[in-house]
Amino acid sequence: MLRVNDQITIEDWELTEQFIRSSGPGGQNVNKVATAVELRFEAARSPNLPDPVKRRLQRLAGRRWTKEGAVVLQVSEARTQARNREIARERLAELVAKAAVAPKKRRPTRPTKGSVERRLKAKKVRGEVKRLRGGVEE
Repeated sequence: MLRVNDQITIEDWELTEQFIRSSGPGGQNVNKVATAVELRFEAARSPNLPDPVKRRLQRLAGRRWTKEGAVVLQVSEARTQARNREIARERLAELVAKAAVAPKKRRPTRPTKGSVERRLKAKKVRGEVKRLRGGVEE
């Protein structure tokens, strides 16, 4: 069980882990051992996530969100399966926690009367400077 916050927990049956070979340099260890982890979380079918959280998670996940509604994370940072598995679970928890925070509603504001007056005065001064730039009289 993966605890995200007080309200949201992800059950083990919702997660699928697959170990794959890491890419890049590393010699024999990389060629022999499947240490990278591919963590798959079926977010769209998860009963523990409310719909607004699912929508925000889809937007945050970006390319990691599949057509089937799963979040797929690949981690190959550490040399061991166990550490890569921990990192993947931490990242998933962070992503879901970020999606659980509702964005603040924007309240439209109007400029103050003083700021409008200052802007108009500055425009008049600038216009006057430009108007006084006369052409050369011959």
